[in-house]
Amino acid sequence: MKHTKLKLFIVCCVIFSMFTIPVIAKKKDVELPSHVLTIANENTYSNSTEDEVILEPSPFVEKLMEDADIPIENAKLVKLLNESSIKTSPFAFGYRGSIYLGHWPLNYKSDKTNINWEYQKINTNELTNAGDDVNKTLSYNQLEQAEIKGALTTKIDKPEQIKKLILLKVKQHVTLPLSFHTIIGKDTKKANTYTVPNNKNGQLNAYVPAISEKGSITYGDIYIELKGSKKKIVVKNVTKQSVGAWIPIQDHLSFSFELK
Repeated sequence: MKHTKLKLFIVCCVIFSMFTIPVIAKKKDVELPSHVLTIANENTYSNSTEDEVILEPSPFVEKLMEDADIPIENAKLVKLLNESSIKTSPFAFGYRGSIYLGHWPLNYKSDKTNINWEYQKINTNELTNAGDDVNKTLSYNQLEQAEIKGALTTKIDKPEQIKKLILLKVKQHVTLPLSFHTIIGKDTKKANTYTVPNNKNGQLNAYVPAISEKGSITYGDIYIELKGSKKKIVVKNVTKQSVGAWIPIQDHLSFSFELK
């Protein structure tokens, strides 16, 4: 009887663990359409990847954030907390205090992610094949430097912090190189060829693709509450606001070829 109960207990523990082990979100590998090519090696302008730097909280701040009711992902707020020096005495019996750190965007929740492969047209190459019986070929050559900027589609408080929150969240799930600012250098070329037959005009258009992101931002008033020797983060006046954004995909181009 005891062995039966023990076996039953073990089976219950295994079933419980199957439902309680957290599922780790994997990055989504985006399959590029045939007309979208990478120019990471060919781009004559070297794009910065500084947006990918992630600020780690100190052990003290990490413990405070773990005990907070609302997830805190804002790097600027984490930096402020890291630089703060809050000390309490173990003998501070009956001591109470509250430090207000301001109203902050705390985290971003993604609701919908799409890709527009023709977000912004940046270049057109043309070739007219007149008077020859031989086919000619047209290739991509960037005529002028192109600067592409993403943007929030919603008017919202603290937009730069919001951009970083959105970018951080999207990069956790999408493998493509993303940035709100990217440049295609002049004279960037790609060895993709397109045939222009006799008596035809060929036109090759190049576009920078971008992620269309929609979700919501959580805001809240941040307090550090002190009670004796204990410290904790308290979030008050929590609100949510819908937000959208366009985020260009770095070092990728979408090509469209027309014959007239």
